[in-house]
Amino acid sequence: MLRQGRDPKDKSEQMILNNFHAMQFIREFKDDELTPSFLFELHRILTENTLDDPKKAGLFRSEEDKVYVTDRTSSNILHSPPPAMELKKRVEKLCHFANYISDENFIHPVVKAIILHFMLAYDHPFVDGNGRTARALFYWSMINQGYWLTEFISISRIIKLAPVQYGRAFLYTETDGNDITYFIIHQLEVIRKAIQDLHAYLEKKAKDIEDAQKTLRNAKHLGGKLNFRQLAILRHALKHPRFIYNINEHRNSHGISYETARKDLLQMSDDLNLLSKLKEGRTFIFISPSNLEDRIKKS
Repeated sequence: MLRQGRDPKDKSEQMILNNFHAMQFIREFKDDELTPSFLFELHRILTENTLDDPKKAGLFRSEEDKVYVTDRTSSNILHSPPPAMELKKRVEKLCHFANYISDENFIHPVVKAIILHFMLAYDHPFVDGNGRTARALFYWSMINQGYWLTEFISISRIIKLAPVQYGRAFLYTETDGNDITYFIIHQLEVIRKAIQDLHAYLEKKAKDIEDAQKTLRNAKHLGGKLNFRQLAILRHALKHPRFIYNINEHRNSHGISYETARKDLLQMSDDLNLLSKLKEGRTFIFISPSNLEDRIKKS
């Protein structure tokens, strides 16, 4: 969806698109201080076209909004957020904590980001999307403090695998005198697993590229003719016969100009006969042929 630039088909895809835009927003303003208006805009981006009442995006919940945290199997209330009238002051304190740096009372940057995650989730300042906004705030804090690699790990995926443990980390903290140690330990484990996942993903991608390179080494006429972008397409195409590629998707995937993306794909179809080209409207689409390995060998 993101690579092809098409509209979301459902709420799930809309949330994926919103998360993508939120990370772009965070990256753009990573060096700015945290302000309430920043949080409001982040929430608006994350909840676009997902709220029952779109007018609630980027606004504090009101006293009329009955917001509670319940368990997934029943309507048992696990957490009652602070009253709406306190939210302005609480969010201002949250922003002060995010921006304040002290040599005397050092807090490790990762721990600080985790605490911000907890603070926003605890306050639940919005009618919906509080979890998404809290996790996005964690990313902003990490990147703001120089942990740029955080952009490429997914804590949400790890949390989704064990949502009960995530909920218990909040609950244990609240029921033990607000001792946030429980939540910090849980989130450090989540980060550790997310980093392991990233390493595993990179190792798999490296192996896939190596396998594609081995295939190409047997095709002497292709040696040195493909750039790394084309090699990535070829690696993907070998595993996904009949997959459709287009110029905009290729451009978005690699952050290149339309003309560069067009030349990459046309070379693979017209010059090297590695992709099949079809006309669709005013542009071309490129299809991974089912006999791609044979084409590579013949070339």
